[in-house]
Amino acid sequence: MPSCVPRGRGCLVFLGPYAWANFTILALGVWAVAQRDSIDAISMFLGGLVATIFLDIIHISIFYPQHNLTDTVHFGAGMAILNLLLKPFSCCLVYHMYRERGGELQLRVGFCGPSQEHSAYQTIDSPEVPSDPFASPESKGHTPQGY
Repeated sequence: MPSCVPRGRGCLVFLGPYAWANFTILALGVWAVAQRDSIDAISMFLGGLVATIFLDIIHISIFYPQHNLTDTVHFGAGMAILNLLLKPFSCCLVYHMYRERGGELQLRVGFCGPSQEHSAYQTIDSPEVPSDPFASPESKGHTPQGY
């Protein structure tokens, strides 16, 4: 696994959704490593890691214990914070694995503007006449050859 911190140590302090999110991502990571040729597995793992970065920030900032701080609570919170700090590094490693497996990052910068891609689709008010793929050779300007 790309992460260097045991994911379960933060669960000493942060229970419930924190544990479910991180153990689910751990399971996705095991699946991504086991399926070496699957782009879907590694892309789900990468997306889950990115999502848990934001979820961990929210969860730690809301549920960080204010009172009764024992050594176990300090240790668990420290491990959760260390795990959060190392997740971007894990994302970089997983993204590298994603690119090795043939994945591409398909983000469109100008998603509100016109697309630069050209497709076979033509609008109704297009000035160009589409070519008919089922037209006979005579209509395309070809003469039939006799045998």
